[in-house]
Amino acid sequence: MASNRHLGRIITLQSLYELEFRKKAGDATVDLDTIIAKNIEPYEKALGDTEFVYALSRGVAGKIKELDGILTPIAPEWPISDIAAIDRNVLRMGVYELKYSGATVPPKVAINEAVELAKAFGSDNSSKFINGVLGTVFRELGLDDTKEENEQPAKKSNESGKDAKADASKPDEKAESPAEPEA
Repeated sequence: MASNRHLGRIITLQSLYELEFRKKAGDATVDLDTIIAKNIEPYEKALGDTEFVYALSRGVAGKIKELDGILTPIAPEWPISDIAAIDRNVLRMGVYELKYSGATVPPKVAINEAVELAKAFGSDNSSKFINGVLGTVFRELGLDDTKEENEQPAKKSNESGKDAKADASKPDEKAESPAEPEA
């Protein structure tokens, strides 16, 4: 059975959001694996590879402080606690995949997936903010070392008007402000 990683990321986002919400509410019984299992159940056949969801969710949840530490200097005018919970968790997922999943998830795929999650679940400006912040993380982690080699053909093609899609996948240079913080 084929894996549907986009659906897996949606379930991961839902699970991380619920985990954070329940922890802030003081729920002492909260358990990530229980949340994931509940969220996977309705989509198990369509999802295929459930281990991807568990691994990504556990990975992000286990490294929240580290991921927030990477994000904090990139958007200093937006403290992590002031970023909307959905955006905050999408950013954490994106940074985690950029930093720890490079062998299985190409960096631009990780960024694109995060942007798509932001478009689907965030506010109007979320996708631009996520794209800008993750583009900066991409560069700061040194993942764009081959940038000039890989982008020359796309740029040339784009100038001729034939391949506008190649440019759309490039991270924005500057992060825009995220949605207003949740109450």
